Amino acid sequence: MLKEFKDFLLRGNIVELAVAFVLGVAFGALVNSFVNNLVMPIVAMIIGKPDFSNLTFTINDAVFRYGAFITDAITFVATAAAVFFFIVKPMNALTARFVKPGEEEVPDEERRHQELLAALRAR
Repeated sequence: MLKEFKDFLLRGNIVELAVAFVLGVAFGALVNSFVNNLVMPIVAMIIGKPDFSNLTFTINDAVFRYGAFITDAITFVATAAAVFFFIVKPMNALTARFVKPGEEEVPDEERRHQELLAALRAR
């Protein structure tokens, strides 16, 4: 039973998943720092303040903190934009640069059709 557990832990997929998780957490911290320290000051420059958490209204002793929601929404959009423009777009451009025109991926169904035709021709 211990051998099976050791084999499970040392299997390639779980180690790769653990590494990906750790790198994902570190990357998330990096993106949050970028947004909070570089993007939100630009928002503060344009709008006047980077944090709207103080904006509230009260109905029957219930306090609605709509300012915190606005701050979170701006942070989300800024984070998504940072990931898209600084990670996704450059990676797509890099991938397109290094992929040769003949290396395009053939869909599974098309590949099966080609294999069937090759098998029929071999007869």
